[in-house]
Amino acid sequence: MPRILTYNVHRCVGTDRRLDVGRIADVIASLQPDIVALQELDVGRMRTGMVDQAHEIAQRLKMAVHFHAAMEVEEELYGDAILTTYPEHLVQVGPLPGYGRIPQLEPRGALWICVEIDGKQVQIINTHLGLVPREQQLQAACLAGPAWLEHPKCVGPTILLGDFNASPTSVVYRTLIGRLQGARRLTPIKKPTSTFPSALPVVRIDHLFVSPEIQVTDLSAPFNPLTRA
Repeated sequence: MPRILTYNVHRCVGTDRRLDVGRIADVIASLQPDIVALQELDVGRMRTGMVDQAHEIAQRLKMAVHFHAAMEVEEELYGDAILTTYPEHLVQVGPLPGYGRIPQLEPRGALWICVEIDGKQVQIINTHLGLVPREQQLQAACLAGPAWLEHPKCVGPTILLGDFNASPTSVVYRTLIGRLQGARRLTPIKKPTSTFPSALPVVRIDHLFVSPEIQVTDLSAPFNPLTRA
């Protein structure tokens, strides 16, 4: 049974304000995932030592990686990635709509790969939505529409996951369960899944949505000194 992880790594800086790419890789390795969706990665940025965090983590874990830069500042990149141990290929990357009334908002995007699991093609889409509710709603509508979940290539088993910056009671969540199913609702045993704030989580803003072909057997948010550092 494949294990899937979504993880906002905050440019590999922990709550203790220590930059440590290796620690992030250790957290991921401890959970033994087959597919990993990462958000907030720095690639070649001065503030984090010019390291390509996406490829550094993938190399440590011996996984294939695809990276999408949601934001570019000259040659410095910032964005999201998908890592996997399965055979894979990139389907598409692209921006999500912003909110025109606040043009200075951070750009957001999505990354879509296809992996082969037991001979079946599975679509994996990783995203990181904005912070302003109206912005989030526009982005969720885009994901639910013909550019992504209704795209002609988005057929068969499909998983949408990432940091949505929105709770299960939000318009964003309701929009996306109009196209897919919330994974937590499908689990036979409901475990704690709050993810924010990381030091003492009280709300779930990171989600995983699946198509009907996918059976969810377990879902949890790990809470231990390593994951909360």
